[in-house]
Amino acid sequence: MRTYSGSVFAVALATLVCFALSGKEETGHVVVSPGQIQWQPAGPPLPAGAQVAVLDGDASKAGAQYSIALKMPSGYRIPPHWHPMDASVLVIKGTFVMGLGDKFDQTKGHAMTAGAFMRMSKGVRHFEWTKGETIIYVYGAGPLDTIYVNPDDDPARKSAKK
Repeated sequence: MRTYSGSVFAVALATLVCFALSGKEETGHVVVSPGQIQWQPAGPPLPAGAQVAVLDGDASKAGAQYSIALKMPSGYRIPPHWHPMDASVLVIKGTFVMGLGDKFDQTKGHAMTAGAFMRMSKGVRHFEWTKGETIIYVYGAGPLDTIYVNPDDDPARKSAKK
């Protein structure tokens, strides 16, 4: 099993860029318009093809509040995994499907369309896929870690074998 608390989505630098473009004022107020979102390749711990943007905070720091956006292409799949913390998800665009369990099974998914909300509880094994280009916002208290049920599904492990 592998965790990713130190390199969450490989976008630490994107945090600074996002704040610079977000209209953050000295009061701490943050406003991010869709055109200001700075998408970056997600990289491990996610499979290739997703993009991520830091909207606010730092998902790699313990106890720190964060908000990130995740953009996934149609048919994108995230193998069974779990998180050692709670997180909340809001579907912004497309259809995000989540199933529960240790094995990927598309007959056991719950489809969520734009406007749907989900709270992911720590330790719950789950898997996801998309229908159409899908954007979700994920927020909670860090660190945001991903642990794959099957270590061979871990994208970092796969890229290390190449």
